[in-house]
Amino acid sequence: MGFWENTRGLVLAMVSSLFIGTSFILKKKGLRRAAGTRAGGGGYTYLLEPLWWAGMITMIVGEVSNFVAYIYAPAVLVTPLGALSIIISAVLAHFMLRERLQRLGVVGCILCIVGSVVIVIHAPQEQMPTSVQEIWILAIQPAFVIYVAATISIVVALIFHFEPHYGQTNILVYLGICALMGALTVVSIKAIGIAIKLTLEGINQIAYPQTWLFLAVAVVCVITQLNYLNKALDTFNAAIVSPIYYVMFTTLTIIASAIMFKDWAGQDASSIVSELCGLITILSGTIVLHVTREQEPANPPGNMLWYDGEDIKVMEDGHYIMLNDSNYFH
Repeated sequence: MGFWENTRGLVLAMVSSLFIGTSFILKKKGLRRAAGTRAGGGGYTYLLEPLWWAGMITMIVGEVSNFVAYIYAPAVLVTPLGALSIIISAVLAHFMLRERLQRLGVVGCILCIVGSVVIVIHAPQEQMPTSVQEIWILAIQPAFVIYVAATISIVVALIFHFEPHYGQTNILVYLGICALMGALTVVSIKAIGIAIKLTLEGINQIAYPQTWLFLAVAVVCVITQLNYLNKALDTFNAAIVSPIYYVMFTTLTIIASAIMFKDWAGQDASSIVSELCGLITILSGTIVLHVTREQEPANPPGNMLWYDGEDIKVMEDGHYIMLNDSNYFH
């Protein structure tokens, strides 16, 4: 692959990270401004908020850029750059949302990024299929069918059992759904990308029903991801949602790709050890992020708390009250 192709993929990947990192902040600001029932409580009034749609469009542009980047550059170059979206999201959240990331949180982000990069760098190279039919053969192999069945079962359990009880208190419920469906999205999008590429080269793949099946799966997975990502952003700190989502999504995507495309077959011991070390680093970073979040002061139920540079204020029943007002504390 030539220098200019790699350079084009590099630029597209960096642009993708910029747009995706920004989209987290725009969507959360839109969720905050939306009237009515919050997304975390099952509401959809944010669909009427222009700022949320700005974030949605920004994310779509970022995802499209990321998709095109894989056409020009190898995954080992494009995927690690996704970590840039975490840094961008955390910096923007600090200035635009006043979500202060503590020092331990910074360490957790660094651990997550380092672990993800280690896994991606040492991940084995996959064999590029030459047709959608070849991808379909890989998709119906027993190992991947079992993986898909396990994924769907876990997602169903998270949606119908764990979300009603723990969705508002455990960030892994919402993000677990997003990441699990995200891994299936990547596999489907990869199949669609190959179909488009081959079709543009003169080998028509549109006539095959497998192409449309992969498209349908991708649409369902993307809609599910967006729904629960909105709930996660509306319920938890954006500076925490972004890195944890990235870590879970990257890890599960690597696993799904390895099972479907048999990437780990014939891999040497040093690469396997490196991947395990990367996974341990990711888990460590996730734990640190959770500890940091638990140390953040909780807001009074039903109230909105913020700091304006001079006084700490709370909105209660539509009125502003200073926390240093003795009438507020009982």
